[in-house]
Amino acid sequence: MKKSIQVCLQQAQHVKEFVNIVSKYPFEVDLKSGRFVIDAKSLLGIFSLDLSKPITLDIYSDKCDELLSELKPYTIG
Repeated sequence: MKKSIQVCLQQAQHVKEFVNIVSKYPFEVDLKSGRFVIDAKSLLGIFSLDLSKPITLDIYSDKCDELLSELKPYTIG
């Protein structure tokens, strides 16, 4: 099962905090921006995206409520 949310990571500090959070979880998480898909646990990968716009976060787990709660400061909507 996949859950998708929109996130906003406009500052370098936000990207570092975001990677620290998602890296604690064992399941796959991807970020999509346009036609690019990168591993959300990759700091360098995230910096290769256009961070001026919202990015789609795909979480491949049914048990992601704790992760979603931790990511609240970065979510849109």
